[in-house]
Amino acid sequence: MSVTEGRDAAGRLDRVSLLARLRETDAWDVVVIGGGATGLGCAVDASSRGHRTLLLEAHDFAKGTSSRATKLIHGGVRYLAQGNLPLVHEALAERSRLLANAPHLVRKLRFVVPAYHWLDIPKFGAGLAFYDLMSGMHGIGRSRVLDAASTIVALPTLRPGGLRGGIAYWDAQFDDARLALALMRTHVDLGGLALNYLPVDGLVVEDGQVNGVLAHDAESGETFRIAAGVVVNATGVWADAIRRAELPQVRPLLKPSQGVHVVVDAEFLPGRDALLVPQTADGRVLFVIPWQGRVLIGTTDSPRQDLPLEPQPLAGEIDFILDAVAPYLVRPPTRADVRSVFVGLRPLIGAGDRSATRSLSREHCIEVSPGGLVTITGGKWTTYRRMAEETVDTAQSVAGLSRRPCVTAELRLHGAEAGASSDPYGSARAAVDALPGAGRPVHAGLRLTEAEVRYAARCELARGVEDVLARRHRALFLDAAGAAAAAPQVARLLAEELGKDAAWCEAEVGRFGALARQYARPEEK
Repeated sequence: MSVTEGRDAAGRLDRVSLLARLRETDAWDVVVIGGGATGLGCAVDASSRGHRTLLLEAHDFAKGTSSRATKLIHGGVRYLAQGNLPLVHEALAERSRLLANAPHLVRKLRFVVPAYHWLDIPKFGAGLAFYDLMSGMHGIGRSRVLDAASTIVALPTLRPGGLRGGIAYWDAQFDDARLALALMRTHVDLGGLALNYLPVDGLVVEDGQVNGVLAHDAESGETFRIAAGVVVNATGVWADAIRRAELPQVRPLLKPSQGVHVVVDAEFLPGRDALLVPQTADGRVLFVIPWQGRVLIGTTDSPRQDLPLEPQPLAGEIDFILDAVAPYLVRPPTRADVRSVFVGLRPLIGAGDRSATRSLSREHCIEVSPGGLVTITGGKWTTYRRMAEETVDTAQSVAGLSRRPCVTAELRLHGAEAGASSDPYGSARAAVDALPGAGRPVHAGLRLTEAEVRYAARCELARGVEDVLARRHRALFLDAAGAAAAAPQVARLLAEELGKDAAWCEAEVGRFGALARQYARPEEK
């Protein structure tokens, strides 16, 4: 079967054809488990090197952690403060690459650190000047000292009393879920196969070696035994579960934590600049960021023992965020002002058998099991590409594949245009607007159009209302109540595209309504 089967000249992805290709392929060079940032990055890297690559996701692409980030592509000023200079240097280089390779999804963003004590200006100024220095050839703008008046111009709602000035510096912002979709489409463009809602149930282990996976289609129940030269476990906080499928008694690698984000109206921080709160009560930094017409505030860092698919804020986390930002704003937001709350789980490296065969690299870890399962975990969105490069280098050795070099450092992602663009569809915009319903919003107050819903079903493998309103469009994260109000119309349009009936629409609207209620101003526990 041709590598282009399953998609037409207009870029349509047909699930029936994609499943047919899965059935008809005897073996894959690389099978990647997990459709988040790391797994998608690995799939793009492997397929761009010419390896036959399959990616399987149990739910939807970026359903978990990878759609719940703080929306920053950055070197990490807090890692600088911790003295983790190698990570900062690597992340700054990757920031530059993402700005070049996905200009439709990643853009420069200026941050301002307010100073309420005279010593803050030289302290913050020196640290951010060093941040500039570490950027080197990858710099995107110099930091500068602002006087009090200029700081208020940048952050109009900042509390003026006692303000001495501020320090402005540059990093970058992105749409995490849309970048994940761009990676999925890039992988497909390169000849790879990606399927969501196709969970892996187990590993194929023969003579002590991991030679494939067992999986099933969540929609039809059809089962698959899939042969692979190498299996890459890129399942984020669930990586230990896949490792135990091979070795039930293996010691865990991860100690997950969670980060909570609160979204409020733009009136709380109008303008284009972001506010960085330099130190919270627990010693972290807090970001207050303009994002898609709202303001995003976050995040927390709380240990989590369980791994729910839809994590909720722990007791005190929402109030912690609101209390941390309150001293900096003339009118701080309250619980009543919250439009949406979302929570992401972080796969932090914190345990494991140090005698195992693995390569530790800064904030991520690559492990090769006795049976050849390659696990990649840890890290962050900014460095996903570098993590994928190291992982595929390892996978090639494990599987005895041709040692082909990585080419992703300069690989422009699906939809990238020459020059910067604020349109998340990039060069695909013309194809989107050629569909019925272009320019017609699905609900008042949302930018999502009927054509974009149809495009999500036809070209981005959206299979339900949540897929559209949480990840193809970010309505659930921006305004949970507004997203719930739009759900019936989105369900109707998806039903037309996917051949579903009224009962399916009713069930989808009910499921999404229950989810939206979890995002809309959750009560303190």
